[in-house]
Amino acid sequence: MELNEIREAAASAAKEVLEASRLHPGDLFVVGCSSSEVMGEKIGTHTNTDIAGALYEGIQSVLEPAGIRLAAQCCEHLNRALVVEQETVDAYHLEEVNAIPQPNHAGGAFATVAYERMAHPVVVEDLGAQASAGMDIGATLIGMHIHPVVVPLRISVDHIGAAPLICARRRPKYVGGARAIYDDSKM
Repeated sequence: MELNEIREAAASAAKEVLEASRLHPGDLFVVGCSSSEVMGEKIGTHTNTDIAGALYEGIQSVLEPAGIRLAAQCCEHLNRALVVEQETVDAYHLEEVNAIPQPNHAGGAFATVAYERMAHPVVVEDLGAQASAGMDIGATLIGMHIHPVVVPLRISVDHIGAAPLICARRRPKYVGGARAIYDDSKM
């Protein structure tokens, strides 16, 4: 898959997730990504910052105009910490940690690219399960970062390169039991 195709697939997927999730400016959108899996290799074995860059560009081309905040998940060697902008740390009261993602050691290519391209990048330990939606490219496990209740999304893009794509959004919890009436627009 060419870099332009990867960029376009990432943008298309992000657009569908935004539409299905009914996100608002300022909402958090988490992305976990294995560039190795995009190339058809085992996660963590063939890190590629060019692929990560194309993914980042495609996703941000949709998120930025909508005012949605990106949280780029690091690999498990950094305990799935996340790269966010400083303004996101302030807005969501997140806890900064001291780490700089690296493509081949700890962090992964996508988090490294995010750290290099964000205006004021900060690594945080977690999001406190405050993300509203996200994309998991290559089985990187992002669910822990999304506000409960997490709802899987079926979109037209189900792979980027060879990597399976799983997308999710949040919905408010149902309360009240059998007598309750729910707002269909929030389901």
